Amino acid sequence: MLADPMLFDYLTRIADLAGRSRLPTICWPSFFAVAGALMSYGPSAADMGHRAATYVDKILKGAKPGDLPVEQPTKFELVINLKAAKQIGLTIPASVLLRADKVIR
Repeated sequence: MLADPMLFDYLTRIADLAGRSRLPTICWPSFFAVAGALMSYGPSAADMGHRAATYVDKILKGAKPGDLPVEQPTKFELVINLKAAKQIGLTIPASVLLRADKVIR
């Protein structure tokens, strides 16, 4: 699923429909998985917020925005929803669970 603000009001409904249809869902950001999607993977929204704050700080201290480098995300997070996995009859391997930053039980 795409991270589209238009979908944010329907996260729980989309996750419920996907679960009843036995469709695995992967998305970003992590609150999609909290709402019931199978998993989320992508840049850490919290980390990107902190990094954005450093840009604001530099600009407020006089840096020209055009002189600041464009950065790519460096911290990614994997969230797995075991409730959703159980609902669609999917077993998540232990090796994948160990790599997850958060597991919803």
